[in-house]
Amino acid sequence: MKIIKLAVVIALFALIPIIYFSFFADESESASKKRVIALGDSLTYGYGDKKEEGYIGRLEEKVNKKHTKMTYHFQNLGVPGQQSDQMLGQIVKPDVAEDLSEANVFIINIGTNDLIKNNGGDLFPLHHDEIMDAKKDYLDHLDKILNIVGAANKEADILVLGLYNPYPDKDSDKIEAYVDDWNSSIMKEVKKHKNVKYVTTNPLFKGKSKENYFHDSLHPNGKGYELMADQILKNYEF
Repeated sequence: MKIIKLAVVIALFALIPIIYFSFFADESESASKKRVIALGDSLTYGYGDKKEEGYIGRLEEKVNKKHTKMTYHFQNLGVPGQQSDQMLGQIVKPDVAEDLSEANVFIINIGTNDLIKNNGGDLFPLHHDEIMDAKKDYLDHLDKILNIVGAANKEADILVLGLYNPYPDKDSDKIEAYVDDWNSSIMKEVKKHKNVKYVTTNPLFKGKSKENYFHDSLHPNGKGYELMADQILKNYEF
C-alpha cells in the first residue's frame, strides 16, 4: 500500500513541470498572436479586386511582413451592400459577438451605401433633404456600433475609415461638399469614443485615373485597394 502511495506521489510530481511548461507555452503563443476584425460593406469585402484580397487582405500581408515575432490574423466580415443599420444587426448575432470579444483591433468602414442608397441609388442628382436625413440616422447607428464593439473588448483599438468621393469627374464640387460634411461628422463621432481613431480615405483618389485605380464607378481595383491598405499602415502602428 505504501509503495502504491509513493508511486502516486512521484507521478504527481512528475506532472508538475509538464503542466507548468504547457501553461506558459499556451500563454506565450497567445501573446504572439493578434486578431483583427474588419467590418463593412463591399469595400471591406474587396469587391473589384481580381486577387480577391481587397485592402484587408493586402493589409494583413503587409503587417505580417513587418512583424516577424507577432502573427496578425485578419478576419474579414465585410458584406456587400451593407448599410449601418444592417451592420448593427450583424454584430449582435451570437457567433459574430463571440468573435468580437477576441479581437485586438477593429477596422470599420461603413457609410457609403447609407449615403448613396438614400439618395436614390446614385449621386445624380443630389437630394439634400434625403442625404441629411440619412446622415442623422447613420451617425446614430455608428454611435451604437462603436459602443457595442468597444464593449466587446475594452482594450481593443478601433479604426474608422472615412468616405471618399468616387465621382471626381461629375459634379465634383457638390458631391465633395457632402462627402466632406459626412466625414466631418464621422470625425466628431469618433472623438466621443475611447480607443477609436479616424483614418481618412478621400484624399487617396484625388488626381488618380479612374481607369487605373477603379474596377467600376465606385469600387477600387487592386491598385486602389493598395492605396487604402497603405493609408491604414501610415495612420496606425500594428
